[in-house]
Amino acid sequence: MNCICSRNCGRRQASPMHFKKLHRWDVSYARARELQEELRSRLILRAPRRKFRLVAGTDISYSKKSDQFFGGVIVLSLPDLEEVDRATAVGRVTFPYIPGLLSFREAPVLLKAFGQLRTTPDLVLFDGQGTAHPRGIGLASHLGLVIDLPSIGCAKSRLCGEHGDVGPRAGSHVPLKLDGKTIGAVVRTRDNVNPIFVSPGHRMGVRSSVTWALRCCAGYRIPEPTRRAHHLVNELRMKKT
Repeated sequence: MNCICSRNCGRRQASPMHFKKLHRWDVSYARARELQEELRSRLILRAPRRKFRLVAGTDISYSKKSDQFFGGVIVLSLPDLEEVDRATAVGRVTFPYIPGLLSFREAPVLLKAFGQLRTTPDLVLFDGQGTAHPRGIGLASHLGLVIDLPSIGCAKSRLCGEHGDVGPRAGSHVPLKLDGKTIGAVVRTRDNVNPIFVSPGHRMGVRSSVTWALRCCAGYRIPEPTRRAHHLVNELRMKKT
């Protein structure tokens, strides 16, 4: 698709993003778990000392009629949340749905979409878990390592851990803990609406993840980057199926 930029050049250029080739994606279930254990130690769980000016959101949509699925990435400017770039990709599911191993199912098509971007974001929000994961490395953490960018997991449901009650007002949050260790936070993004589960992916801490997830909200339960990515991939799915 054409770029969305101030110059409106009208043609797709090579992606400026670079990916780390950490491993193959076509692995057995046992090997997938081993890789998570191996990669977890590489995560950097503190935020960089710089401002984020561009934030990306990602999402996946699955076809109900075939094994096709659709990945999308949308890049927004901060703090106004105006669209800067977008990219999509189509793939076929080759890894089954196994809780805790989502990255091996969804990463290939998302990386294909990232490869179509003309703009490198400063921060990426994933519709999935970061460190709030049984082995401490969910989709946001795993792909954060591959793209080597600050990343945050913004999940709609809990995969693991325990937490106390969250206040009813937007911005309220409580720690999400597993075996006594804080692995993320449960965050109310809109008054009296179900909270989301925020956790660091890579190059972010829990506090900074909560701060930036809330800064990326625009009156909805879901942060604006992942909300728009959700609409993007659903529109693509309806066109393709």
